Amino acid sequence: MDLKFNNSRKYISISIPSKTDTMSPHIKSVDDIRVLGINLSQFQKPVQFFICVTGVFVFYLIYGYLQELIFSVEGFKPFGWYLTLVQFGFYSVFGLVELQLTQDKRRRIPAKTYMIIAVLTVGTMGLSNTSLGYLNYPTQVIFKCCKLIPVMIGGVFIQGKRYNAADVSAALCMSAGLIWFTLADSTVAPNFNVTGVLLISLALCADAVIGNVQEKAMKLHNGSNSEMVLYSYSIGFVYILVGLAITSGLTPAISFCSKFPFQTYGYAFFFSLTGYFGISFVLALIKVFGALVAVTVTTGRKAMTIVLSFLFFAKPFTIQYIWSGLLVVLGIFLNVYSKNMDKMKFPHLYNILKKRGTEGKSRTFSQTV
Repeated sequence: MDLKFNNSRKYISISIPSKTDTMSPHIKSVDDIRVLGINLSQFQKPVQFFICVTGVFVFYLIYGYLQELIFSVEGFKPFGWYLTLVQFGFYSVFGLVELQLTQDKRRRIPAKTYMIIAVLTVGTMGLSNTSLGYLNYPTQVIFKCCKLIPVMIGGVFIQGKRYNAADVSAALCMSAGLIWFTLADSTVAPNFNVTGVLLISLALCADAVIGNVQEKAMKLHNGSNSEMVLYSYSIGFVYILVGLAITSGLTPAISFCSKFPFQTYGYAFFFSLTGYFGISFVLALIKVFGALVAVTVTTGRKAMTIVLSFLFFAKPFTIQYIWSGLLVVLGIFLNVYSKNMDKMKFPHLYNILKKRGTEGKSRTFSQTV
């Protein structure tokens, strides 16, 4: 719409651009949900849910399978940091390609912020990958389900937060489940090493911090997902490269992988690609259906990952895995419930008994009549 005022001395033109013009390429319309080039907004809600859930399960199940498959190559377990280096390299390329497809290619988040995020990203993924050299894959997945524990500990000691009974119960269930699962793993797994527990615990702590830092940076500076991926992973790539060069870990890893190029670089490419695609569907699931549904779906995916791990890869099994895993799932449910109490209102025991008592009296009265 144009408003024009014209006289002999002045000419004023006020132009109001269309909605599509005013939108930054980093701010998508609520109705415009795109995943891997697919516009989900053209489908109905049930179809959108089916597509997102299918994407999460397919890509992340392949991701977990390939990750364990890489570490099943004999002699590869000491090279977890090199796998992270290769993974960061692929993620940087994927982020660059996606960023080139957008109209606005400017970097919006400060470089100092990206340096901090890169350190946390290296800690999260590097320590997580390296822990597989010491732990069974199901044990690592169980630990990943319990990010609430370091988040709550940090909230209490750093920010002085107070948590409700549901959150505390969730943390206790997760802690008990983790201890139970770890003790079971230590009794049946021949290659169990407490170093793996320490590594995955540190990875959880970094993961608990990185989400808050990323969210704050993206909201404050209006950065895009592709920009975040490109700069955080490319800077992290440099960090790991320098670290491996200093510790003399680069040459042995390259020498080993050159002997098995397909089992290492080939698997790592598809491992990185499926992880990159999987997070796209998770973000779409959160945007369309909310965090409650997303947590439920990803928890189901992790449970399926553990089941497939026992099916496809030979490893010892004990019934304690099931009971301890269910205890962790209970903790996850309590955590989700505490954050969505207004949406998930369960009747109190007193109200149930009161209602039953009323119903019983009414039935007696009707029978008497």
